[in-house]
Amino acid sequence: MSGHYRGGLSSIEAALAWVDAAVHPLETEDAPLREAIGRVLTQEIRAERPIPACDSAALDGFAVAADQTVGASSYNPLSLPRIELSAGEALPGGTNATVPIEHGEPDGAGNVALVEAWAAGSNVDRLGAVVDAGKILMSAGTVVGRRHIGILAAAGFARLPVIRRPRVKIVQSGMLRGGAPDSNGPMLSALIERDGGMILERGTIDRSRAALAAALGAGGSDIVVVVGGTGPGREDGSAGALAVAGELAIHGIALRPGETAGLGCAAAGVPVILLPGSPAACLCCYEMLSGRAIRRLGGRDPSLPYRSCMMTTARKIVSAIGMTEVVPVSRRAGGSIEPVAPFSEIGLMAAASADGFVIVPETSEGYPPGASVNVYLYGDRFGQ
Repeated sequence: MSGHYRGGLSSIEAALAWVDAAVHPLETEDAPLREAIGRVLTQEIRAERPIPACDSAALDGFAVAADQTVGASSYNPLSLPRIELSAGEALPGGTNATVPIEHGEPDGAGNVALVEAWAAGSNVDRLGAVVDAGKILMSAGTVVGRRHIGILAAAGFARLPVIRRPRVKIVQSGMLRGGAPDSNGPMLSALIERDGGMILERGTIDRSRAALAAALGAGGSDIVVVVGGTGPGREDGSAGALAVAGELAIHGIALRPGETAGLGCAAAGVPVILLPGSPAACLCCYEMLSGRAIRRLGGRDPSLPYRSCMMTTARKIVSAIGMTEVVPVSRRAGGSIEPVAPFSEIGLMAAASADGFVIVPETSEGYPPGASVNVYLYGDRFGQ
Protein backbone atom coordinates (compact mmCIF):
# COMPACT_ATOMS: atom_id res chain seq x y z
CA MET A 1 0.00 0.00 0.00
CA SER A 2 2.75 2.41 0.91
CA GLY A 3 6.40 2.51 1.73
CA HIS A 4 8.57 2.47 4.81
CA TYR A 5 8.80 5.51 7.08
CA ARG A 6 12.14 6.59 5.61
CA GLY A 7 10.84 6.20 2.08
CA GLY A 8 7.94 8.66 2.40
CA LEU A 9 4.73 9.20 4.28
CA SER A 10 1.41 7.59 3.42
CA SER A 11 -1.68 9.75 3.35
CA ILE A 12 -4.20 9.40 6.15
CA GLU A 13 -6.70 8.29 3.49
CA ALA A 14 -4.42 5.37 2.56
CA ALA A 15 -4.04 4.43 6.22
CA LEU A 16 -7.79 4.50 6.82
CA ALA A 17 -8.38 2.45 3.67
CA TRP A 18 -5.92 -0.16 4.95
CA VAL A 19 -7.75 -0.37 8.29
CA ASP A 20 -11.10 -0.76 6.55
CA ALA A 21 -9.80 -3.49 4.26
CA ALA A 22 -7.92 -5.42 6.95
CA VAL A 23 -10.37 -5.28 9.85
CA HIS A 24 -13.80 -6.91 9.90
CA PRO A 25 -16.50 -7.48 12.54
CA LEU A 26 -16.02 -10.40 14.90
CA GLU A 27 -18.41 -13.30 15.37
CA THR A 28 -21.70 -13.27 17.29
CA GLU A 29 -22.19 -14.55 20.82
CA ASP A 30 -25.16 -14.63 23.20
CA ALA A 31 -24.55 -12.24 26.08
CA PRO A 32 -26.55 -11.47 29.25
CA LEU A 33 -28.48 -8.22 29.00
CA ARG A 34 -26.10 -6.15 31.12
CA GLU A 35 -23.04 -7.46 29.30
CA ALA A 36 -24.66 -6.61 25.96
CA ILE A 37 -24.70 -2.87 26.70
CA GLY A 38 -22.53 -0.98 24.21
CA ARG A 39 -22.37 -3.92 21.80
CA VAL A 40 -23.95 -4.36 18.37
CA LEU A 41 -27.03 -6.51 17.93
CA THR A 42 -26.70 -9.02 15.07
CA GLN A 43 -30.35 -10.10 14.76
CA GLU A 44 -33.60 -8.18 15.04
CA ILE A 45 -35.46 -8.76 18.28
CA ARG A 46 -39.24 -9.16 18.18
CA ALA A 47 -41.68 -9.33 21.08
CA GLU A 48 -42.74 -12.92 21.61
CA ARG A 49 -45.78 -11.84 23.60
CA PRO A 50 -47.76 -8.64 24.09
CA ILE A 51 -46.73 -6.15 26.75
CA PRO A 52 -48.62 -5.98 29.04
CA ALA A 53 -49.64 -9.60 28.67
CA CYS A 54 -53.10 -8.72 30.09
CA ASP A 55 -55.07 -5.71 31.27
CA SER A 56 -53.14 -4.44 34.29
CA ALA A 57 -53.37 -1.76 36.96
CA ALA A 58 -51.49 1.38 35.91
CA LEU A 59 -51.09 2.45 39.53
CA ASP A 60 -51.70 1.28 43.08
CA GLY A 61 -55.42 1.18 43.76
CA PHE A 62 -58.63 -0.83 43.79
CA ALA A 63 -59.97 -2.91 40.88
CA VAL A 64 -63.64 -2.22 40.09
CA ALA A 65 -66.25 -2.86 37.44
CA ALA A 66 -66.90 0.61 36.01
CA ASP A 67 -70.66 0.12 35.64
CA GLN A 68 -70.91 -0.58 39.38
CA THR A 69 -69.54 2.90 40.17
CA VAL A 70 -72.29 4.76 38.29
CA GLY A 71 -74.07 7.19 40.63
CA ALA A 72 -71.30 7.35 43.22
CA SER A 73 -70.87 10.81 44.79
CA SER A 74 -70.02 12.44 48.09
CA TYR A 75 -73.78 12.46 48.78
CA ASN A 76 -74.16 8.88 47.66
CA PRO A 77 -71.06 6.82 48.49
CA LEU A 78 -71.09 3.34 46.99
CA SER A 79 -69.57 0.38 48.82
CA LEU A 80 -67.85 -2.20 46.60
CA PRO A 81 -65.72 -5.28 47.33
CA ARG A 82 -62.18 -4.24 48.23
CA ILE A 83 -59.84 -5.65 45.53
CA GLU A 84 -56.53 -3.94 46.16
CA LEU A 85 -53.83 -4.07 43.45
CA SER A 86 -50.29 -2.84 43.02
CA ALA A 87 -49.21 -1.16 39.80
CA GLY A 88 -48.61 -3.78 37.12
CA GLU A 89 -50.85 -6.45 38.62
CA ALA A 90 -53.42 -8.09 36.37
CA LEU A 91 -57.03 -6.95 36.71
CA PRO A 92 -59.23 -9.77 38.05
CA GLY A 93 -62.01 -11.05 35.84
CA GLY A 94 -65.08 -8.88 35.90
CA THR A 95 -63.17 -5.65 36.59
CA ASN A 96 -62.14 -3.03 34.03
CA ALA A 97 -60.91 0.04 35.92
CA THR A 98 -58.49 0.94 38.70
CA VAL A 99 -59.47 3.50 41.35
CA PRO A 100 -56.42 5.30 42.76
CA ILE A 101 -55.80 4.24 46.33
CA GLU A 102 -56.38 7.76 47.66
CA HIS A 103 -59.84 7.86 46.04
CA GLY A 104 -61.20 4.87 47.95
CA GLU A 105 -61.96 4.56 51.67
CA PRO A 106 -61.71 1.02 53.11
CA ASP A 107 -64.45 0.41 55.62
CA GLY A 108 -62.74 -2.33 57.62
CA ALA A 109 -65.31 -4.90 56.54
CA GLY A 110 -63.70 -5.95 53.26
CA ASN A 111 -65.28 -3.20 51.18
CA VAL A 112 -64.19 0.19 49.87
CA ALA A 113 -66.36 3.30 49.66
CA LEU A 114 -66.27 5.33 46.41
CA VAL A 115 -67.55 8.90 46.05
CA GLU A 116 -67.23 9.25 42.27
CA ALA A 117 -67.89 7.20 39.15
CA TRP A 118 -65.08 5.75 37.02
CA ALA A 119 -65.08 4.97 33.30
CA ALA A 120 -64.08 1.61 31.89
CA GLY A 121 -60.32 1.60 31.20
CA SER A 122 -59.49 4.23 33.82
CA ASN A 123 -55.93 3.73 35.08
CA VAL A 124 -55.58 0.50 33.12
CA ASP A 125 -52.66 -0.57 30.96
CA ARG A 126 -54.42 -2.47 28.20
CA LEU A 127 -53.27 -5.80 26.79
CA GLY A 128 -50.55 -5.06 24.21
CA ALA A 129 -50.71 -1.28 24.76
CA VAL A 130 -46.92 -1.04 25.02
CA VAL A 131 -45.97 -3.67 22.44
CA ASP A 132 -47.99 -6.11 20.35
CA ALA A 133 -46.73 -9.65 19.89
CA GLY A 134 -44.40 -9.79 16.89
CA LYS A 135 -43.45 -6.11 16.99
CA ILE A 136 -39.76 -5.29 16.39
CA LEU A 137 -38.18 -4.17 19.65
CA MET A 138 -34.67 -3.61 18.23
CA SER A 139 -33.27 -3.82 14.72
CA ALA A 140 -30.11 -5.67 13.78
CA GLY A 141 -27.13 -3.32 13.87
CA THR A 142 -28.40 -1.34 16.87
CA VAL A 143 -25.90 -0.54 19.60
CA VAL A 144 -27.53 -1.84 22.77
CA GLY A 145 -28.01 1.02 25.24
CA ARG A 146 -29.10 1.20 28.84
CA ARG A 147 -32.40 2.62 27.62
CA HIS A 148 -33.18 -0.69 25.89
CA ILE A 149 -32.74 -2.95 28.90
CA GLY A 150 -36.13 -2.28 30.54
CA ILE A 151 -38.28 -3.15 27.52
CA LEU A 152 -36.15 -6.18 26.69
CA ALA A 153 -36.45 -7.49 30.23
CA ALA A 154 -40.20 -6.83 30.18
CA ALA A 155 -40.40 -8.85 26.95
CA GLY A 156 -38.66 -11.77 28.65
CA PHE A 157 -35.22 -11.54 27.03
CA ALA A 158 -32.36 -12.48 29.34
CA ARG A 159 -29.67 -12.74 26.63
CA LEU A 160 -29.01 -11.05 23.29
CA PRO A 161 -27.09 -12.02 20.11
CA VAL A 162 -24.33 -9.41 19.86
CA ILE A 163 -20.90 -9.11 18.27
CA ARG A 164 -18.16 -10.36 20.55
CA ARG A 165 -16.20 -7.70 22.40
CA PRO A 166 -12.77 -7.15 20.74
CA ARG A 167 -9.83 -8.41 22.80
CA VAL A 168 -7.04 -5.85 22.70
CA LYS A 169 -3.40 -6.41 23.63
CA ILE A 170 -1.36 -3.32 24.51
CA VAL A 171 2.40 -3.66 24.16
CA GLN A 172 4.39 -0.72 25.50
CA SER A 173 7.86 -0.75 24.02
CA GLY A 174 10.64 0.41 26.34
CA MET A 175 10.63 1.75 29.88
CA LEU A 176 9.96 5.41 30.65
CA ARG A 177 13.14 7.27 31.56
CA GLY A 178 13.60 8.98 34.90
CA GLY A 179 10.65 7.30 36.57
CA ALA A 180 8.13 9.46 34.67
CA PRO A 181 4.53 8.34 35.16
CA ASP A 182 2.93 6.41 32.32
CA SER A 183 0.14 8.36 30.64
CA ASN A 184 -0.23 6.25 27.50
CA GLY A 185 -1.31 3.04 29.21
CA PRO A 186 -4.18 4.50 31.28
CA MET A 187 -5.24 6.75 28.39
CA LEU A 188 -5.40 3.88 25.91
CA SER A 189 -7.23 1.64 28.38
CA ALA A 190 -9.95 4.27 28.81
CA LEU A 191 -10.25 4.85 25.06
CA ILE A 192 -10.40 1.14 24.29
CA GLU A 193 -13.18 0.71 26.84
CA ARG A 194 -15.05 3.60 25.24
CA ASP A 195 -14.77 1.94 21.85
CA GLY A 196 -16.17 -1.36 23.11
CA GLY A 197 -12.91 -3.28 23.48
CA MET A 198 -11.61 -5.25 26.43
CA ILE A 199 -7.97 -5.23 27.53
CA LEU A 200 -6.66 -8.77 27.17
CA GLU A 201 -3.17 -7.83 28.27
CA ARG A 202 -1.17 -4.69 28.92
CA GLY A 203 2.54 -4.70 29.62
CA THR A 204 5.89 -3.08 29.01
CA ILE A 205 8.62 -5.04 27.26
CA ASP A 206 12.20 -4.50 26.23
CA ARG A 207 12.58 -2.45 23.06
CA SER A 208 14.63 -5.12 21.31
CA ARG A 209 13.31 -6.52 18.05
CA ALA A 210 13.37 -10.04 19.47
CA ALA A 211 11.20 -9.09 22.45
CA LEU A 212 8.76 -7.17 20.25
CA ALA A 213 8.56 -9.96 17.68
CA ALA A 214 7.83 -12.47 20.46
CA ALA A 215 5.07 -10.24 21.87
CA LEU A 216 3.53 -9.82 18.44
CA GLY A 217 3.61 -13.56 17.84
CA ALA A 218 1.67 -14.41 21.01
CA GLY A 219 -1.96 -15.28 20.27
CA GLY A 220 -5.28 -14.68 21.99
CA SER A 221 -6.01 -11.12 20.92
CA ASP A 222 -8.07 -9.69 18.09
CA ILE A 223 -5.82 -6.65 17.67
CA VAL A 224 -2.44 -5.56 19.03
CA VAL A 225 -1.58 -1.95 19.83
CA VAL A 226 2.16 -1.29 20.13
CA VAL A 227 3.15 1.97 21.81
CA GLY A 228 6.59 3.46 21.28
CA GLY A 229 9.62 2.54 19.22
CA THR A 230 8.06 3.72 15.97
CA GLY A 231 10.54 6.44 15.03
CA PRO A 232 13.75 6.29 12.94
CA GLY A 233 16.05 6.30 15.97
CA ARG A 234 18.62 3.62 16.72
CA GLU A 235 16.54 2.10 19.53
CA ASP A 236 13.22 2.28 17.68
CA GLY A 237 12.51 -1.20 16.42
CA SER A 238 8.73 -1.63 16.43
CA ALA A 239 8.38 -1.45 12.65
CA GLY A 240 11.27 -3.85 12.11
CA ALA A 241 9.84 -6.26 14.66
CA LEU A 242 6.47 -6.24 12.91
CA ALA A 243 8.17 -6.88 9.56
CA VAL A 244 9.84 -9.95 11.11
CA ALA A 245 6.78 -11.20 12.99
CA GLY A 246 4.28 -10.60 10.19
CA GLU A 247 3.69 -7.86 7.64
CA LEU A 248 4.50 -4.15 7.86
CA ALA A 249 2.03 -2.55 5.46
CA ILE A 250 2.50 1.16 6.26
CA HIS A 251 5.11 2.99 8.30
CA GLY A 252 4.98 6.75 8.38
CA ILE A 253 1.73 8.67 7.91
CA ALA A 254 1.26 12.30 6.91
CA LEU A 255 -0.56 13.03 10.16
CA ARG A 256 0.41 15.66 12.69
CA PRO A 257 0.93 14.74 15.43
CA GLY A 258 1.68 11.11 14.61
CA GLU A 259 4.01 10.93 11.62
CA THR A 260 5.72 7.74 12.81
CA ALA A 261 2.61 5.56 13.20
CA GLY A 262 2.46 2.22 11.40
CA LEU A 263 0.07 -0.52 10.35
CA GLY A 264 0.39 -4.19 9.62
CA CYS A 265 -0.53 -7.71 10.64
CA ALA A 266 1.05 -10.38 12.82
CA ALA A 267 1.77 -13.76 11.27
CA ALA A 268 -1.64 -15.06 12.38
CA GLY A 269 -3.38 -12.22 10.54
CA VAL A 270 -4.16 -10.17 13.65
CA PRO A 271 -4.04 -6.43 12.84
CA VAL A 272 -1.27 -4.48 14.55
CA ILE A 273 -1.27 -0.72 15.03
CA LEU A 274 2.03 0.99 15.83
CA LEU A 275 1.50 4.15 17.87
CA PRO A 276 4.16 6.77 18.63
CA GLY A 277 5.35 6.96 22.22
CA SER A 278 4.80 10.72 22.48
CA PRO A 279 1.51 10.99 24.45
CA ALA A 280 -0.06 13.62 22.18
CA ALA A 281 0.84 11.68 19.02
CA CYS A 282 -0.28 8.45 20.69
CA LEU A 283 -3.69 10.00 21.40
CA CYS A 284 -4.17 11.35 17.88
CA CYS A 285 -3.09 8.12 16.18
CA TYR A 286 -5.27 6.05 18.45
CA GLU A 287 -8.30 8.20 17.63
CA MET A 288 -7.67 8.11 13.90
CA LEU A 289 -6.44 4.51 13.48
CA SER A 290 -6.64 2.16 16.48
CA GLY A 291 -10.06 3.35 17.61
CA ARG A 292 -11.41 2.93 14.11
CA ALA A 293 -10.07 -0.64 13.97
CA ILE A 294 -11.50 -1.60 17.36
CA ARG A 295 -14.89 -0.12 16.51
CA ARG A 296 -14.91 -2.07 13.25
CA LEU A 297 -14.08 -5.30 15.08
CA GLY A 298 -17.05 -4.71 17.36
CA GLY A 299 -19.36 -3.90 14.46
CA ARG A 300 -19.75 -0.26 15.43
CA ASP A 301 -19.72 2.81 13.23
CA PRO A 302 -15.97 3.15 12.53
CA SER A 303 -15.98 6.93 12.19
CA LEU A 304 -14.76 9.19 14.96
CA PRO A 305 -16.97 8.77 18.04
CA TYR A 306 -17.70 12.46 18.45
CA ARG A 307 -20.58 14.55 17.25
CA SER A 308 -19.58 17.09 14.65
CA CYS A 309 -21.06 20.32 13.41
CA MET A 310 -20.16 23.25 11.19
CA MET A 311 -18.83 26.25 13.08
CA THR A 312 -17.12 29.53 12.18
CA THR A 313 -13.48 30.32 12.89
CA ALA A 314 -12.89 33.41 15.03
CA ARG A 315 -9.16 33.34 14.35
CA LYS A 316 -7.01 31.86 11.61
CA ILE A 317 -6.13 28.17 11.82
CA VAL A 318 -2.67 27.57 10.40
CA SER A 319 -1.50 24.23 8.97
CA ALA A 320 1.21 22.94 6.64
CA ILE A 321 0.42 21.60 3.18
CA GLY A 322 1.29 17.93 2.84
CA MET A 323 0.23 16.97 6.39
CA THR A 324 -3.22 16.20 7.75
CA GLU A 325 -3.28 18.04 11.07
CA VAL A 326 -5.43 17.65 14.15
CA VAL A 327 -5.95 21.13 15.60
CA PRO A 328 -7.49 21.51 19.10
CA VAL A 329 -10.03 24.33 19.35
CA SER A 330 -12.16 26.05 21.97
CA ARG A 331 -15.66 27.43 21.63
CA ARG A 332 -16.41 31.12 21.98
CA ALA A 333 -19.60 32.92 22.84
CA GLY A 334 -21.82 33.04 19.80
CA GLY A 335 -20.80 29.62 18.52
CA SER A 336 -17.48 30.40 16.88
CA ILE A 337 -14.22 28.54 17.54
CA GLU A 338 -10.56 29.44 17.84
CA PRO A 339 -7.41 27.32 17.99
CA VAL A 340 -5.77 26.68 21.35
CA ALA A 341 -2.06 26.03 21.89
CA PRO A 342 -1.12 23.10 19.62
CA PHE A 343 -0.09 19.57 20.62
CA SER A 344 3.48 20.39 19.63
CA GLU A 345 3.67 23.03 22.38
CA ILE A 346 1.63 21.71 25.33
CA GLY A 347 1.12 18.02 24.52
CA LEU A 348 -1.95 16.35 26.05
CA MET A 349 -2.96 19.62 27.70
CA ALA A 350 -4.07 20.73 24.24
CA ALA A 351 -6.81 18.09 24.29
CA ALA A 352 -7.60 18.59 27.99
CA SER A 353 -8.13 22.34 27.55
CA ALA A 354 -10.01 22.15 24.23
CA ASP A 355 -13.71 21.77 23.48
CA GLY A 356 -13.02 19.79 20.33
CA PHE A 357 -10.79 19.63 17.29
CA VAL A 358 -10.64 20.36 13.59
CA ILE A 359 -8.98 18.05 11.07
CA VAL A 360 -7.18 20.12 8.43
CA PRO A 361 -6.59 18.07 5.26
CA GLU A 362 -3.12 17.75 3.78
CA THR A 363 -4.11 19.88 0.78
CA SER A 364 -4.92 22.91 2.95
CA GLU A 365 -2.81 25.61 4.62
CA GLY A 366 -5.56 26.10 7.18
CA TYR A 367 -8.63 28.32 7.43
CA PRO A 368 -8.97 32.12 7.52
CA PRO A 369 -11.13 33.94 10.09
CA GLY A 370 -14.81 33.57 9.28
CA ALA A 371 -14.43 30.22 7.53
CA SER A 372 -17.04 27.53 8.10
CA VAL A 373 -15.33 24.33 9.28
CA ASN A 374 -16.35 20.91 10.54
CA VAL A 375 -15.63 20.65 14.28
CA TYR A 376 -15.55 17.42 16.28
CA LEU A 377 -16.80 18.22 19.77
CA TYR A 378 -15.65 16.29 22.81
CA GLY A 379 -18.49 14.41 24.44
CA ASP A 380 -18.67 11.21 22.37
CA ARG A 381 -21.70 9.62 20.73
CA PHE A 382 -21.52 6.57 23.03
CA GLY A 383 -22.17 8.64 26.15
CA GLN A 384 -18.83 8.00 27.79
